[in-house]
Amino acid sequence: MDEPGEPLLGLENFFDEDVDLENLPLEDVFEQLNTSQSGLSSADAAERLKLFGANRLEEKRENKIIKFLSFMWNPLSWVMEAAAVMALVLANGGSQGTDWEDFLGIVCLLIINSTISFIEENNAGDAAAALMARLALKTKVLRDEQWQELDASTLVPGDIISIRLGDIVPADARLLEGDPLKIDQSALTGESLPVTKRTGDIVFTGSTCKHGEIEAVVIATGIHSFFGKAAHLVDSTEVVGHFQKVLTSIGNFCICSIAIGAIVEVIIMFPIQHRSYRDGINNVLVLLIGGIPIAMPTVLSVTLAIGSHHLSQQGAITKRMTAIEEMAGMDVLCCDKTGTLTLNHLTVDKNLIEVFSREMDREMIILLAARASRVENQDAIDMAIINMLADPKEARSSITEVHFLPFNPVDKRTAITYVDSDGNWFRVSKGAPEQILSLCYNKDDISEKVQLIIDRFAERGLRSLAVAYQEVPEKSKHGHGGPWVFCGLLPLFDPPRHDSADTIRRALDLGVCVKMITGDHLAIAKETGRRLGMGTNMYPSASLFGRHGDGGGAAVPVEELVEKADGFAGVFPEHKYEIVRMIQGGGGHVCGMTGDGVNDAPALKKADIGIAVSDATDAARGAADIVLTEPGLSVIVSAVLTSRAIFQRMKNYTIYAVSITIRIVIGFVLLASIWEYDFPPFMVLIIAILNDGTIMTISKDRVKPSPSPDSWKLNEIFAAGVVIGTYLALVTVLFYWTVTRTTFFESHFKVRSLKQNSDEISSAMYLQVSIISQALIFVTRSQGLSFLERPGALLICAFILAQLVATLIAVYATISFASISAIGWGWAGVIWLYSLVFYAPLDLIKIAVRYTLSGEAWNLLFDRKERLRRQRAAAGDQVAALPSSSSSTTEGAFRSSPQQRMAAYADRGASQATGRNRQIGRCTYAESACAICDETEACGF
Repeated sequence: MDEPGEPLLGLENFFDEDVDLENLPLEDVFEQLNTSQSGLSSADAAERLKLFGANRLEEKRENKIIKFLSFMWNPLSWVMEAAAVMALVLANGGSQGTDWEDFLGIVCLLIINSTISFIEENNAGDAAAALMARLALKTKVLRDEQWQELDASTLVPGDIISIRLGDIVPADARLLEGDPLKIDQSALTGESLPVTKRTGDIVFTGSTCKHGEIEAVVIATGIHSFFGKAAHLVDSTEVVGHFQKVLTSIGNFCICSIAIGAIVEVIIMFPIQHRSYRDGINNVLVLLIGGIPIAMPTVLSVTLAIGSHHLSQQGAITKRMTAIEEMAGMDVLCCDKTGTLTLNHLTVDKNLIEVFSREMDREMIILLAARASRVENQDAIDMAIINMLADPKEARSSITEVHFLPFNPVDKRTAITYVDSDGNWFRVSKGAPEQILSLCYNKDDISEKVQLIIDRFAERGLRSLAVAYQEVPEKSKHGHGGPWVFCGLLPLFDPPRHDSADTIRRALDLGVCVKMITGDHLAIAKETGRRLGMGTNMYPSASLFGRHGDGGGAAVPVEELVEKADGFAGVFPEHKYEIVRMIQGGGGHVCGMTGDGVNDAPALKKADIGIAVSDATDAARGAADIVLTEPGLSVIVSAVLTSRAIFQRMKNYTIYAVSITIRIVIGFVLLASIWEYDFPPFMVLIIAILNDGTIMTISKDRVKPSPSPDSWKLNEIFAAGVVIGTYLALVTVLFYWTVTRTTFFESHFKVRSLKQNSDEISSAMYLQVSIISQALIFVTRSQGLSFLERPGALLICAFILAQLVATLIAVYATISFASISAIGWGWAGVIWLYSLVFYAPLDLIKIAVRYTLSGEAWNLLFDRKERLRRQRAAAGDQVAALPSSSSSTTEGAFRSSPQQRMAAYADRGASQATGRNRQIGRCTYAESACAICDETEACGF
């Protein structure tokens, strides 16, 4: 075979049907690709990368002009465009010319809004691309005869790669010598079950390794792969998400409100008042221009994008933007114990190792366990075992490895077949005690002793690792071998993270119930729960669901036990999906789920928020909505707070947008209908343009996150918008009445009368509407009294600048086509005072609306931070005082029938519910007062 260097297969004949790399014998594949099992050199790989291109699909380049114009193509923009057509065509009547001023103003408003949207979305897109680059697929490649972890995009035909459990296959490849793989290629072929792939078979880009470990030679990358070719034949499908549906609902509400107002106005103005044609068109234009929240899609999208960037800075990369709003509403979090609640830095206490074979000592058990470990592996257990040796090379010294069985979540063990220096064949396995014990010939004789030691370890918070060996007289890696001999048990200690207890307490304060999910023994789960203050009401999942999720004949509904449980032990992969499903269905909870392995993918997909922890497999990261780059639970709780702040900004703006629509519709319909007052459309345009500039800053506003899970409650948004908008409309109507029908301002503030000058009245009305419209954002952005919650500096500056411009226009501007005339500083001061007076009740109206809708809004008036800080310590003491293993009945249930076990757990669950009543969203203590609210009866916490 030629040395790698000059590829025989060029790009020009890569698609030659005579060169079928999928079906050629492996020897011919190596020859055609001019490579070997030693892989490529870096120089050769660089040359091939130039020839074949990066291992990625071609991104569809969007025309910038079309993208810019697309921001003018949505229902809200359509209404503005209809207004422009009305100003250009329909307004040409009543002995007056075309309304060019309003037409050009509307066009300018659309262009300004589209420009802001275009720039912000480009910035957000660049930021998202940078974030996704951090999630770029990595793969192990043999380059320069050394294994390296490189970006999958650098792969070229001829590379030798390693595929293992949880990996997403990075390129089309042919499998080399090794054990069969289980490959999930449902994303490509639709097959629901994994398929077995053996030496010589092809695996396709995008498929997932479900079982096994093997090397492969890359035969196709990027657009030349099976997936790349198929992608060219498929058009992308736009899926309408929940966030888009919310936008549509709010937009439709505003459009319908404007339509109703326009119809009422037309009916009154023409048949009843017999107004001129041009007056009618102008009044309808006022409703269309002022009532449509044209900036809403941009404001909300930019808020999400900026929020996503903030989350990434905290160690949580968002793959799906709308997961942010779901994270804000999460009230249950199912999290792994290992690595999330604990450090996943395992240590072995050599003095506690239990020896079961007379032929061995503790040193020999450690050596056998090390042989059943991957020396180069980063697995925490393997590293803990290897570190027990004086020299890691001892694990493979004087033996020849024949075959290695990697760990998988179902078998829960590893195994090595090797030949020692005397030519004898052995097989050693280490893993979960129940799995290792089931292999051994004397399991019935030693099972009770093994269980007692496991329980003793577990009571001290130690995990157990079992080791066994067998001789292989057949001298074949496929030989069944002799009887397995149980060697011993090693205790593993995984200390809790220093911040886990405080973080769990923070989560509970935020209304998020944290449930532990672990594959460890029940006693370990209880001890960890006791130490962290999570509670000890935990169940072994095999007893809840049966080994295959059959429920085990529960006396109490399994859904109820799952909802009330603090955690689950002995969890198998299929149980995680069932746990999530029951939590979602039982109480309609928004459930988050953490995971790191390929078998966690279904549960991550099923959960409302799938969270892949740091160092998760490619499959878990692919199935998750959020990928963590930092370990621990604190990252998730911080992400919850940030998500609630982001959601609060979006909710604040939607209430503001609905309120403005209602105030414009009701206010100007009343003015036109009662007093035949015609507000100039051009001035509404000025208000809209100034508002757009100001309201964009809300995406970076400082807000107070909700203390409880939040979600889109459209009825609440619409109700608040209607009430506040109606109030503002009546304030404007009252102002007009006071100016035109009374002498109140003239007599009390010594300003000149405006009654005889309609242009001056329009200037005064313009300033009043502008001030109160923009000031409203300070009310909707706050939970309690607006003057107690400081807004962001950017929002304050934007408001001051916009209102300075508005005030100067009213004071000095005289524009004939806009029908306004300067009113001077005296009237400007009166209008500001009037607006401030009627601004004050807005907070009370807001709180009254929330109180009416939820019954809890009065609590928003009180800041309980100090009280919570004082009482949180008491809550920790109460939790720590809970017994670590309060139910001997439960411990004995391990050796009973499924029906007896379920009865025992039901009895224990009932007693705990009576004594503690710890339920999701509730924290009631029967014996003493609730540590949060001091109530001895059922409380809202």
